[in-house]
Amino acid sequence: MKPTVQTGARAVNYATSPLLASKTPPWRSRFMLVVVALAFLVLAGRAVYIQAVGTDFYVKQGEMRYTRTLVLPASRGRILDRNGVVLATSVPAPSVWAIPKDFEADVAQRKALSGLLGMTLQELRERTAGEGEFAWLRRQVDDAVWNEVKALGIKGVHRHGEFKRRYPEGEAAAHVVGFTDVEEAGQEGIELAFQKELQGKPGSRGVVRDRLGRIVEDTGARLEPVNGRDVTLSIDSKVQFFAWQRVRDAVAQHGAKAGSVVVLDAKSGEVLALANYPSFNPNQRQNLSGGQLRNRALTDIFEPGSTMKPFIAAWALESGRVTPQTPIQTAPGSITITGSTIKDAHPHGVLSVAEVIQKSSNVGTVKLAMQMSPREMWELYAGVGFGQKPQLDFPGAVTGKLRPYKTWRPIEQATMSYGYGVSSSLFQLARAYTVFARDGELIPVSMLKRQEPVAGLRVISPKTAIDVREMLRMAAGPGGTAQKAQTIGYSVGGKTGTARKQEGKSYTSNKYRAWFVGLAPVSDPRIVVAVMVDEPSKGVFYGGDVAAPVFSEVVQQTLRMMGVPTDIEVKPQIVFQPGAAEVESF
Repeated sequence: MKPTVQTGARAVNYATSPLLASKTPPWRSRFMLVVVALAFLVLAGRAVYIQAVGTDFYVKQGEMRYTRTLVLPASRGRILDRNGVVLATSVPAPSVWAIPKDFEADVAQRKALSGLLGMTLQELRERTAGEGEFAWLRRQVDDAVWNEVKALGIKGVHRHGEFKRRYPEGEAAAHVVGFTDVEEAGQEGIELAFQKELQGKPGSRGVVRDRLGRIVEDTGARLEPVNGRDVTLSIDSKVQFFAWQRVRDAVAQHGAKAGSVVVLDAKSGEVLALANYPSFNPNQRQNLSGGQLRNRALTDIFEPGSTMKPFIAAWALESGRVTPQTPIQTAPGSITITGSTIKDAHPHGVLSVAEVIQKSSNVGTVKLAMQMSPREMWELYAGVGFGQKPQLDFPGAVTGKLRPYKTWRPIEQATMSYGYGVSSSLFQLARAYTVFARDGELIPVSMLKRQEPVAGLRVISPKTAIDVREMLRMAAGPGGTAQKAQTIGYSVGGKTGTARKQEGKSYTSNKYRAWFVGLAPVSDPRIVVAVMVDEPSKGVFYGGDVAAPVFSEVVQQTLRMMGVPTDIEVKPQIVFQPGAAEVESF
């Protein structure tokens, strides 16, 4: 009987099926069996390779897709003034980034996002296009900006915590502090000079992220960041701000191109202020010019003019050639050296050595200088730091120019005695005057706060230094060239300088630099102050009229803030204005 299978209402007779009735060659069955076996072997081999042989590769590929090593930024060290006032600090600043392949936003969201991040729609499209895993949208935004971005609810946009540098003193201390780039690497000033100390060492953290960028779990060890070290400067932020204000006002008042002020502590060699104008706001550095960034007090060199005369007088005294009372014949107000004539601004006749400095006589200074050998003068100038780069923990300080004495011609030696043919920065000039403030010692200077007194290098004797201080007092007093340098309650001494600017190989007839450098109080100097105003253009250009008043204001304010007692009697004065209801006494 033939076998049948009942399936529902219909029966199928397999014995009569044409498919089963056909004869299948044995090799075909064996072939199919081999194919299936080989397929299983391939799959088994692949499984073994993935699970045993190529494990590291596939684990790495998985980690690339889902695990990240997050950098834990170290907080950059603060920059402080000598009293602990913060000049630079780091504050948290979120950065906005995106996963381009996950980025989804409609037209309104894109427009709002580009507006918040300060970018064009085209820039946003370019950064979020493609199948990438990461793209910065904007670095270091304010918390308020990130909160608004987050509120847009755009898929694929995320936050990364970073730090941003803040400079509370703004323009006033910009050239001292400098600034960093977006990665918090120092670019200028103290930020650059002390990059190693300030930067710290970042840490790390391994995490697993899901496809939306969210952290699922931590992996591996966590390395904590090491924050940077604070740097305490010698700068006094109050002195710095006041000096910057005064030179800014002088530049505006005289229609000048620029100006600088340097204030040194005559006892310790610490830099209390280093101010320049024009300046810049280190918190907003878009569209800055080279003129704003230039630290003119350190980088600009000029012929120091009559401010060099006290050094010639000092060496004439030190070498025993003259005394402060030795008469010098300056009539008829001119002197000729190898065919070239040097003149005084005003003829004076016979002057003592002290009066030569008081009246700023070119002729008298030249007569003192020509008694010296070129080598003597060169050693004197080099001894007080001219022609040498200041040993200062600060970038940009220049060397200046002091030619070898063997190349000097007589007329060049003569002009160098009153500051032509030699060049220096304002900072070098201020440091040179510490010789007079420190009783003949040239002291090392520092931008960092010092805890201990420093020893200086002996250049002249204490007696010579005291004699020259008296000459500087006369120069800043009645009958001198800088009466506007006087202050209330403090004796001051100093020397003016006014020189035509050199352009090419000749001197201009209408462009000047005006400066004044001096010390106070004369009886026991505490500070040295140097002021330079570049190209005053409103008819007044002499150092005694342009730079000396800035010196006066800076000295008076600084000594008061330092608590230095007055050393001269303050006489009450009454200022009466007709029609005024009150009088003012000071």
